[in-house]
Amino acid sequence: MTQRRISRKEINYNLIIYFSFILISVIGIFYGNAIKSNHSFLRIWDYQNILILLLGVPFLFLQSKVDLPNFLESGISNKQRFLKPVLIGAVFGILDIIVVKLLMHPEPYTELPPFLQPFPYSAFLYFSGALEIEVFYRLIPLTVILFLGKWVSSGKYFNIFLWTAIVLTSLREPLEQLPDGQLWFVSYSLLTGFLMNFLQAIYFINAGFLASISLRLGHYLFWHILLGIYVQYIEL
Repeated sequence: MTQRRISRKEINYNLIIYFSFILISVIGIFYGNAIKSNHSFLRIWDYQNILILLLGVPFLFLQSKVDLPNFLESGISNKQRFLKPVLIGAVFGILDIIVVKLLMHPEPYTELPPFLQPFPYSAFLYFSGALEIEVFYRLIPLTVILFLGKWVSSGKYFNIFLWTAIVLTSLREPLEQLPDGQLWFVSYSLLTGFLMNFLQAIYFINAGFLASISLRLGHYLFWHILLGIYVQYIEL
């Protein structure tokens, strides 16, 4: 791989977009606190979460140094950066709805389950959740591992570091969130969790952070937000 030229403009875009995402999370905290008296089960971020997200800022300056695309890298189309990842994420979200809601829990819910929140607050919460995961499962670890790959033996083993980073970051979430239950469901969760994270890592490597988070948001749109709207306004 050849290192791309570091553009100050691209780094500025990284910072502007990243802090805009953090602002959305801050608005979500204000909104959640404003309506929490109406919902005893509401999940609200703490401001500490915002401070933790700031840990990702230094890595915004390193994307080009480790051959990763910046947020608005030239030469990457919006179709590759947004549309395709969102559609792939939507497939995973629809699969989860089919398996968990239609097959495992076909009867109507009597209250919102723990993985759903009232709309429109759910859009803020799950956007914030997607941002946090992509920062700590993709942005930071992939950048660190690839930086080491560039440094060790002057990049001789860079591809080994690259694929090690992809596999390890793809395994993290499904192993951390491995559910209880029947073997087929545990296997389904592990397989789809690994595959989605693997595709996110590939998109992150080829199209950048926005592609990776777009894929996750496509999943959350169906699994957390649209399903939540259905349960909230139709089943309850």
